[in-house]
Amino acid sequence: MKKIGMLFGKERSFPMAFIERVNSKNIDGIVAEPVRIDKVMQGESSGYAVIFDRISQDVPFYRAFLKNAALCGTTVINNPFWWSADEKFFNNCLATKIGVPVPKTVILPSKDLPDDTSDESFSNLAYPLDWEGIFNYIGFPAYMKPFAGGGWKNVYQLNSMEEFFEKHAETGQLVMLLQEEIKFDEYYRCYCIGRKHVRIMPYEPRNPHHLRYVANFSPSPERYKLMEDIVLRICNYLGYDFNTVELALRDGVPYAIDFCNPAPDADVASVGQANFDWVVETAANYAIEKAMEHKDNADNLSWGEYISRSAAKKPLI
Repeated sequence: MKKIGMLFGKERSFPMAFIERVNSKNIDGIVAEPVRIDKVMQGESSGYAVIFDRISQDVPFYRAFLKNAALCGTTVINNPFWWSADEKFFNNCLATKIGVPVPKTVILPSKDLPDDTSDESFSNLAYPLDWEGIFNYIGFPAYMKPFAGGGWKNVYQLNSMEEFFEKHAETGQLVMLLQEEIKFDEYYRCYCIGRKHVRIMPYEPRNPHHLRYVANFSPSPERYKLMEDIVLRICNYLGYDFNTVELALRDGVPYAIDFCNPAPDADVASVGQANFDWVVETAANYAIEKAMEHKDNADNLSWGEYISRSAAKKPLI
């Protein structure tokens, strides 16, 4: 029996619908269930062929469990080793090398010193930073947000240097990005599953949260194909099997704004029934596909083009 496990936290609509959808297909030898953990012993199998991870970004214990499970042959969606290493600034840097337009972005040291450090820990860091060069490069308005994490937490829209210094003082030990604002004509949030299935959804981030998927943007077939190609390129290089990519169109050019979302919102109340149904069906089919391909005691993880090309010492493009 090949077991597909769903590892999740407070959310209910997507995990439960996913489990129900997999089991409703009545595929011989495949069953889906919530992951059950009563002990984690080093080098011991989890018992699952596939685990769909929705919560380890918030629970380090789960991340450690998933790495051990992957080492013992479980296919984990998404790869817990890459997810642990990845962050938004790297993603933007990678985008500049693979031909994906992104906003001008810089990374900033935290306002407050990290725990167990002192001024002497930063002897290689210039003080003050070249703020004039940074602000001339980014311009205003700008956005400031953490270099890792998501969920619209600690995100600031800034209109001046004075506002930047005021808000940056509130960020404590967070490492922040300062990013050019893309004044967009259209905006899309795009699911990508299995690095081959894409759903492009009109999205309006300026609306209240529950109305963000209520948008009347309608791309031409040519623009749709361009956005689809960008989404697939990003997810294939990063190696994510379940991700969302946000694209802001300025003068017809799709800029990748946020594309490190390996546990994206999939709640029916926010994404809407049609999008929810697509995600449940596509994720269920992909998990079944991975369970059927699963090989015992093998590395069944997905690794992106960046890692694969680096290991083979090949150029990125």
